[in-house]
Amino acid sequence: MTSPSRDQPPRLTEDARDTAVRRVQEAYAGGHISHDKMDEHLHQVLAATRHSELDPVLASLPEDEAAKAEGPAGAEGKVDTASTIAAVSGRIKRGGAWRVPRFLRVESAFGRVHLDLSRALLDQPVVDIELRLGTGRAKITVPRGATVELEGLRTVWKDTHYKSPRRPVPGGPTIRILGTMGYGRLRVRHARR
Repeated sequence: MTSPSRDQPPRLTEDARDTAVRRVQEAYAGGHISHDKMDEHLHQVLAATRHSELDPVLASLPEDEAAKAEGPAGAEGKVDTASTIAAVSGRIKRGGAWRVPRFLRVESAFGRVHLDLSRALLDQPVVDIELRLGTGRAKITVPRGATVELEGLRTVWKDTHYKSPRRPVPGGPTIRILGTMGYGRLRVRHARR
């Protein structure tokens, strides 16, 4: 039995990849990089197999605010700005008066997703919802006055169904939907009230 070479750097972990994806998204959300640059960086991060391949991407981003807040004392003072809802199969459903984080990641391999933000508590003027969906449908209901941005979403099989309101209501939150959908369809609609 041969042992792996000690000279070879360790493979990239999913936690490190997720952290890099979050940093790229935060840089975009903070206006530090353009949408095209975010796409380029995300492609590099998702294709990386070694930590050294992330270095050029991470070096071009502003310092990680969560790491600065954490400081040398550990997790004290750390602000939770992201949340993940995940299921392999079955249904993911959120509705009512639930608190929506600044960054929300939704992961599902085979199930259906229904997020109703019409009565949700949105503490931030901009919310990023990252979809990582394999198959199955997704439906997102946004508040009546919300602005919806879909430029960061990649679909493999079906197009996204979204019709912007004829008379936009000023002052609402911005909901940016990004990520990847495999073989399902995303429907986004505005709440009626």
